[in-house]
Amino acid sequence: QVQLVESGGGSVQAGGSLRLSCAASGYTSSETSIAWFRQAPGKEREGVAAILFTGAGNRAHADSVKGRFTISQDKAKNTVYLQMNSLKPEDTAMYYCASGSPTVWWSRWHRSTDYKYWGQGTQVTVSS
Repeated sequence: QVQLVESGGGSVQAGGSLRLSCAASGYTSSETSIAWFRQAPGKEREGVAAILFTGAGNRAHADSVKGRFTISQDKAKNTVYLQMNSLKPEDTAMYYCASGSPTVWWSRWHRSTDYKYWGQGTQVTVSS
């Protein structure tokens, strides 16, 4: 059973930074990716960034966060990070990490239905 535990959320002012962590355990070879999603009240869940464990270690970021957010991993710690810089009020949401195996990775990394295991979420609030 894969378990994911997020941490690092909090409240910051616009322009500030936060680093989210996703600690993973119980992995099997069938899980190839970890992604970060976010969901604001009244909005759909949005794929923010994802990283592929195998092959070239692909990384993808949503257009809304490119240049500001960076996903990375520490394999020794089984942890995936989301470094968030230049935060904006519109980044306010609950952030979740998820593991799965999206097929056609570059086309599907952001689809929540391709991820089987989810963490409990960590809240990020950005004030103007």
